[in-house]
Amino acid sequence: MMFEFEPLIRLGCFGGVLLLMMLWEWRAPRRPQRISRLGRWPHNLLLVVINTVLLRLCFPLAAVGAALLADERGWGLFNALSVPFWVSVILSLLILDLLIYLQHRLFHAVPWLWRLHRVHHADLEFDVTTGLRFHPVEILLSMTLKLAAVTLIGAPALAVLLFEVLLNATAMFNHGNVGLPKRLDKWLRLMLVTPDMHRVHHSVIPEETDSNFGFNLPWWDRLFNTYRAQPQAGQLGMTIGLNQFRNPTELRLHRLLLQPFRRSSIPPKTSDS
Repeated sequence: MMFEFEPLIRLGCFGGVLLLMMLWEWRAPRRPQRISRLGRWPHNLLLVVINTVLLRLCFPLAAVGAALLADERGWGLFNALSVPFWVSVILSLLILDLLIYLQHRLFHAVPWLWRLHRVHHADLEFDVTTGLRFHPVEILLSMTLKLAAVTLIGAPALAVLLFEVLLNATAMFNHGNVGLPKRLDKWLRLMLVTPDMHRVHHSVIPEETDSNFGFNLPWWDRLFNTYRAQPQAGQLGMTIGLNQFRNPTELRLHRLLLQPFRRSSIPPKTSDS
């Protein structure tokens, strides 16, 4: 049964997309980066390792396991209704993506949740590893909400596996320091969040930070009026990150783990220091 190999499937897709995006960024970067990859990538990727271990320890079943359990026990909306399997798969994908959009907005709106989520936004560059950079507590809360949603709607295990793989892959894609031809980007962002679309969300300008919340499908931003086509300073002129965390020392792993519990960054070094 394919679900027995769920961790391997996810790991294989993760590794393949990550490597592809890294190569794409190396060959055709969208924006020049002033902070070296060696100054950021080890810390961002170590955060991924910590989050993965914590999820396995705290949620051994994970989201796919919850879907299998709900199916076995008859829990959830789609398990209680006579819905064709393919319909329940498609609807589950749409509902889960909408919930991720709403969760993202919630983490921006609630101050203590924002303290956790700002670890993601405080990166001073924008590339594929930014899409993997989340505080462990946010990851645990997100999985808790996801498990509840999967159980309540009775999402088929296949839909959950597809969603997990797609969300992970598109998050790496739309955080990539890559660009698409303008015409292709214009049409593609009708169906998928593109790097140029999501990069606006990582602008230092608050009004732009509070836009383009979608990770996968772009429709929710248009539907709920949170869509912004371009940053006011342009893709090459915009500043990435948060005003209160501009010191490169904030990119280190221990600073990322402690960041939610601090008000702001240490004062930046002056040119005379």
